[in-house]
Amino acid sequence: MAWQYSEKTKQLFMDAVQGKPGTHLGEIENPDGVGEHGSIACGDAMRFTFRVDRHATDPRLDKITEAKYLTFGCTSAIASSEALCAMIEEQSCSPIEALKIDNQDIVDFLDGLPTQKIHCSVMGAEALEAAVFNWAQKRGVPTEELGIAPTMHEEDEGRLVCKCFNITEPYLQRKIKELNLKTIPEVTNAVKAGGACMTCHHAPGGIQDMLDEAWGKQEGSSDDIPLLTPRPTVEREGEELSPYQFSKKVERIVETDIRPMLKRDGGDVEIVDIKDRLIYCQLAGACHGCAGASMTLKLMIEKTLKEQVDDRIRVVAI
Repeated sequence: MAWQYSEKTKQLFMDAVQGKPGTHLGEIENPDGVGEHGSIACGDAMRFTFRVDRHATDPRLDKITEAKYLTFGCTSAIASSEALCAMIEEQSCSPIEALKIDNQDIVDFLDGLPTQKIHCSVMGAEALEAAVFNWAQKRGVPTEELGIAPTMHEEDEGRLVCKCFNITEPYLQRKIKELNLKTIPEVTNAVKAGGACMTCHHAPGGIQDMLDEAWGKQEGSSDDIPLLTPRPTVEREGEELSPYQFSKKVERIVETDIRPMLKRDGGDVEIVDIKDRLIYCQLAGACHGCAGASMTLKLMIEKTLKEQVDDRIRVVAI
C-alpha cells in the first residue's frame, strides 16, 4: 500500500536518515530524561532522551536544550520523532511544558499523516511522557504536578486484549479516554490494537466491549456481530505481478519517488540487479561512502519499496 506523505514529512525523514546537521536521530549520553514506548516485535519502538539546562533553585524551571530519539519505525515514525524534537527545542520549554505537545500537534507540524499512521505520532508523545516522568523522578519533582499517574509510565500490566501487538487492558482503557477514541478503526489507527488478526475486535472483553464500557453501547455494536472476525488475507501487490512487471514497478518507484529525494542532496541510486524480492542497489553521488549510507538504504529505499511495491522486499548494498 502506498501512503501519501506530505513533502515536509518526506524531507524530515530524508534529512534524519542522512544524518544532516540539526537532525535528532541518535541518543544523548547521560540524559536527564529517558523514555521508551512501543515494541520491536510489532515493528514500532522508540527511545526518547533529552538534556536540560538545570535551574539553580527550582527544577520545575529546567529548560530542555537537546532532544534525540532512536526508533525502529517507518517513515512516519522517524518524521514524527523529528517533529517532536524540533518543537521541543524551538520552544525552549521545560519538561513539564513539553507535556502539552500531543500527537495532534505532531501531525499538524508534519502537514498531516495518513490515517493508518497516526499511531506513530502517539508513540512519540508516549515516549516523551515517559522521559518527563523519568526526569521528574531524578529531579525530585512530585509526579502529581505533571498531571500523569505514576502507573502510566510503569509497564501497563494486565489482561492482554490484542495479543498480536501486546496491548493490555489498562493501556487501552487509558488511550481510549485520552484520545477520545470511539470506534475500532480509530483505536487501530491510534495504537495499532486490532490491526492484525482482528479477533479482538468483537471477542468478549475485546475492543468493542471496552468502547461500550467507556462511552456506552453505541448503535452498530449489537450482540449479533460475530465474536470472531476472520483474519484478513494480506494483500501483497507483488504477488500478482510477473517478474518483469515486478522489476518494472520497482524501477518506476525508484525513478518517481526515491531518486528525486536523493538528488535533492546530491545523491543517487542505481539498481544493479533484481532477484526474486532481493533488490541489489549501489548508492552514487553524495550518498556513496556517506556515513548514513546504510540507513539510507534500509530506512528510505527499502521501506519505500516495501510500502509501495511488496513488503517482502529486501535491499542489498553492493
